[in-house]
Amino acid sequence: MRTVFVDVDTQFDFILPAGALYAPGAETILPRVAALNQFAAAEGIPLISTMDAQTEDDPEFREWHPHCVIGTISQSKPASTLLDKRVIVPSRRAKFDLQGAQQIILEKQNVDMFTNENLDAILHELSAERFVVYGLVTDVCVRCAATGLLQRGKRVELVEDAVRAIDEQAAGTFLESFQAMGGVLTTAAAVMAA
Repeated sequence: MRTVFVDVDTQFDFILPAGALYAPGAETILPRVAALNQFAAAEGIPLISTMDAQTEDDPEFREWHPHCVIGTISQSKPASTLLDKRVIVPSRRAKFDLQGAQQIILEKQNVDMFTNENLDAILHELSAERFVVYGLVTDVCVRCAATGLLQRGKRVELVEDAVRAIDEQAAGTFLESFQAMGGVLTTAAAVMAA
């Protein structure tokens, strides 16, 4: 079964305690996220890494505190989560070449990765049935990614020990509905042992 890993928004504004939208304990998942990303590279598994890429006056800031503004350190991903061969795909429709890319950095200006106008074409090109999802934050962007993939008929496994939430109650509600929709909960160790 063809697999794709999805590393959701592991960016400094969500990971670091001083970040604009810090998820409590997010820094503790970094070693597992890095290990999963390196495992994907070693096994030849495509990796989609979503990345908030906000403008200074982004419409999303009406709902969320300003965060991940393009070109700032706060928008960056930790070096440990980056693979050598990567391609950046902007959120507006664009031509892209995935040939040789280990990591697809998928920019987005919304909590839902499916607002990137290129994502459906990427998913078609990758033609995977199984998606392993992890990152930040469980109750918002991870929820959108996992739910969107399930709604497209994909098998989705959520790595419980490689996610963190802002609102634990909302995250718990999501995890219940995720499993009810057919999603599977797993761990980083189980994924890398398979």
